[in-house]
Amino acid sequence: MSVAGTYECVTKSPMGDQKSTFTVVPGDDGKTFTGTNAGQMGSMEVEDGKIVGNDKLTWKMNMTVPMPMTLDCEATVNGDQLTGNVNAGAFGSMPMTGERKG
Repeated sequence: MSVAGTYECVTKSPMGDQKSTFTVVPGDDGKTFTGTNAGQMGSMEVEDGKIVGNDKLTWKMNMTVPMPMTLDCEATVNGDQLTGNVNAGAFGSMPMTGERKG
């Protein structure tokens, strides 16, 4: 099964659960992806999105609210479930889970 899709996600942050809609659009090469992660604090573009094997994703996002910071992210897709982590530098690693919509 492809990693492509739209996932309803929750990231456990120091400011409480952050809900977002994470979109994964694989590139033609099958090894890269683009997309967005949109939540209450705005939308962030996926940068440097890579697909490792058939099910692992790694990417970066530049957060601007509540403070500018680069987030390093990784997740594994298993069926319609996504599980991973968002590394927020000095704030540490925050677990992220999601479920593919539709």
